[in-house]
Order: sequence, then structure tokens, then C-alpha cells
Amino acid sequence: MPRLQRKSMASPDQVRAFPNGRIDVVALDETSIGRFTLQPGWRWSRDVAPIAGTRSCQLRHFGYVISGSLKVFMDDGTELVTSAGDAYEIPPGHDATVVSEGPWDAIEFTSSHLYGVSPEELGERVLATVLFCDIVGSTEMLGRLGDHAWTNLLTEHKTRVRSVIDRFRGREIDAAGDGLMVLFDGAARAVRAAAAMDPAVSPLGIRLRAGLHTSEVEMVGGQIRGVAVHTAARVTALAGAGDVLLSSTTRELLEGSGLMLEPRGEFELKGLTGPRAIFALRR
Repeated sequence: MPRLQRKSMASPDQVRAFPNGRIDVVALDETSIGRFTLQPGWRWSRDVAPIAGTRSCQLRHFGYVISGSLKVFMDDGTELVTSAGDAYEIPPGHDATVVSEGPWDAIEFTSSHLYGVSPEELGERVLATVLFCDIVGSTEMLGRLGDHAWTNLLTEHKTRVRSVIDRFRGREIDAAGDGLMVLFDGAARAVRAAAAMDPAVSPLGIRLRAGLHTSEVEMVGGQIRGVAVHTAARVTALAGAGDVLLSSTTRELLEGSGLMLEPRGEFELKGLTGPRAIFALRR
């Protein structure tokens, strides 16, 4: 529930130091805000990669530069420099280095709760809720719009969905095609995020469907593996436009959340043994 509050960045809830840099983090309920201070010459691939354990940074960054300049190198070869006064977005899959004579000082609103945290600190296997969402009727829509218009629509669609992900403190894991896979550390927050996604994109003339399952997942190099991933994908395949479907496991974790659910029946999910009870969020 939104409420009036404030916290001083001078007294952060967490301070994470790493070679040539640090991040101060304050938490405002479901939102974490971080202040990066990266020294001249800092480079992600040298100073943070050994902590993250990935080839490139797999977090999305969204923020505002107070001072200094940072050069970003995307995995696809594109580059960008962010400097004082710039608002910026940096997608997953990048390296970066400070190119100014003074520190790069910036405020971020997305991934600060995960930045500089090792897989061991996160836990190699964690209990999490996996959410899949994708566009209903995407193939037909692509044929009707053509490649250029479809690409523009996908970009705006993902921008809106990512805004919802950030609001509910999800972690985007994959965004292939017109779908997204997101990880949440709370089942109720994941379901509320799923419920907000379709209304966020419906003004674009598209509809989303979403499916969720909660189980232990294995974190490997910024990606997740396990039966939970396949189960969430199979649940999503049962959904229609605007549906938020969830497994019985996720449903059991929602007791006391105030979310209203209704049974959709029992289904055989491809690759999984035995019928599974599926529930739908009641709007």
C-alpha cells in the first residue's frame, strides 16, 4: 500500500563495497533506490564480474547521473556514454567503465537490491515465484502490422511491462520474442505484478496472458533453471487474453493476501507427471 515516507541516502539501509566502488541502498517498502559511487578507471568486467559470476552484467539499470561519465559496452557491440545530468536505461548484457577524471555518481531505481550480490549470497537454490507473460495472437499481429511496426510495438510493450516489473521488485530473467520471464521473491507480489501487466499494455491494442508457479529454482550465471521454469511456462500456455493463471503451489502461498482466486480445473501439463490444479485470479 503506497504511503507517505522518506529516507536519507546519508543513512542507507545497506552499503555494498566492491573494488573501486560502492552502492548505498535505501528501501521504501517494495522499492529499493541505490546511489552508485564508482571511481575513475572502475570497470564492471574487472571489479564486479568476479562477484556476479557472469560474463557481462545481467541487470537492467534505470537512473540519473549526478556527476562523472560512464561508458557502456553492450554485448551486441553498441556503446553509450552517460554523463552528469543524463537520465539513462541500460539493458541486461553489458560491460561499463568510468571514463571521467572524477567519480561517476548516480541514483538508480531498479536493480540496486541485487547489484554487487554474489550467487552465494543470493543462494544457489532459492524459493521463488516464476512469472511468464506473452502477447496473445502475436503471430497474426506480426503478419498484419509488418516487421517495422511490430518492432516498435514490441519495444513499447516491453517498456510498459518493465515498469510494472520494477514497481513490484521483480527480476527480469529473459525477454526473448514477445514474452518475458520474471523472478519474484514473494508470491503475492508476483500475482499483483501479473495482474497489472495486461492493463498496462491494453492501450496499445494488445492483450497479455500470464502464468505463475512457485518452487525452488537454481541460479546459474544470472539465469534460472529447474522444474519451476517449465511448470510456469506450461501454466501460461493454458491462459487466454487477460488471464493470470497460477499453480496450486502458488495459490497456497496467497492465504491472507486478499487476492481472490477461482478454480480452472485440473490439467495434464506437458512433460510433467499427473494432473495439476490450476487457478485464475478473479478480477
